[in-house]
Amino acid sequence: MYRILIVEDDMTIAKVLAAHLEKWGYETRCAENFKNIMNDFLDFEPQLLMLDIGLPFFNGFHWCQEIRKVSQVPIMFLSSLDDNMNIVMAMNMGGDEFIEKPFDLNVVTAKVQALLRRTYAFQGSSNLLEHDGIMLNLGDATVLYQDQKVELTKNEFRILQILFERAGKIVSRDEIIERLWDSDEFIDDNTLTVNVARLRKKLESVGRKDMIRTKKGIGYMVE
Repeated sequence: MYRILIVEDDMTIAKVLAAHLEKWGYETRCAENFKNIMNDFLDFEPQLLMLDIGLPFFNGFHWCQEIRKVSQVPIMFLSSLDDNMNIVMAMNMGGDEFIEKPFDLNVVTAKVQALLRRTYAFQGSSNLLEHDGIMLNLGDATVLYQDQKVELTKNEFRILQILFERAGKIVSRDEIIERLWDSDEFIDDNTLTVNVARLRKKLESVGRKDMIRTKKGIGYMVE
């Protein structure tokens, strides 16, 4: 299920949009603290951001720039300011789509589907896990981050899958080993350490050093 964060100044529009998208199977959240959109973004970890230009405190262009510093998540601008200058600025700031208000909900849905398809279909499967801008393809055991792709071994893939599924929480070494028992090779505490070390090197090769944290005496987590 894709998560969509809606940042819209008019809460009536935001809630109507959220309700409509939820009917299509998306998980949505409407941002309410316009002083710090990043809090909602980092907490919710959406696969798509719908961003109004005319926001209180800081406009949508500002938040687009801030989010682009930490994530390549697709951004769809929503605005009644449909002149060419705003459209060009939205794209230059890192936006991926621009929808003029007032809009037809069915058109919005079609554009959401198309944008998600363009963004994530490169992995040949919609069966993805995403955390902090990193995509884990459950279909072919690959990781993609900022156009860089790396292949994982069976155990590296399963370890990262477990950590992504429990992102923000510590996963004990015993639990990970238990999940890996159906592997073709024998898994013990030392083997797990070796696999985690190799996984860390692969994540570092695509620019994500220290993503996996060690909690001494307990296990691992991704934050």
